[in-house]
Amino acid sequence: MQVTRTATEIDAHVGQRMRRRREALGISQGRLGRHLGLTFSQVQKYEKGTNRIGAGRLYQISDFLGVQPAYFFVGLGQDADVGAEPSDPIRRGEVTSLNDAFVAIDDPETRASIVALVLSLSGEASRGPRA
Repeated sequence: MQVTRTATEIDAHVGQRMRRRREALGISQGRLGRHLGLTFSQVQKYEKGTNRIGAGRLYQISDFLGVQPAYFFVGLGQDADVGAEPSDPIRRGEVTSLNDAFVAIDDPETRASIVALVLSLSGEASRGPRA
């Protein structure tokens, strides 16, 4: 089964992911806008999905927010990263917060320890980390 999304729905999803990451880092719309040479209202339009983000601009945003460009597309389709986000809005928010915090950890050993902890708590330790 293929999930079909309109360009407008994808723009809104990318904007939401951008807003969540920006907020997780404590960065204001104004600060992001200044870095990109934009006004805060242009950033706001990106986050609402009102304005489409071009590839070059998305690359600049991902670099500033410390994520890969693919981060903004997680959860769009069945091939999304590490089990697409759950449909329950509360769990989806938890997964997003957990992911945002996890990708901000630079130390690979710390990340590995966190993965091991979460797997052990979930009862899936015997499976090991997913590729």
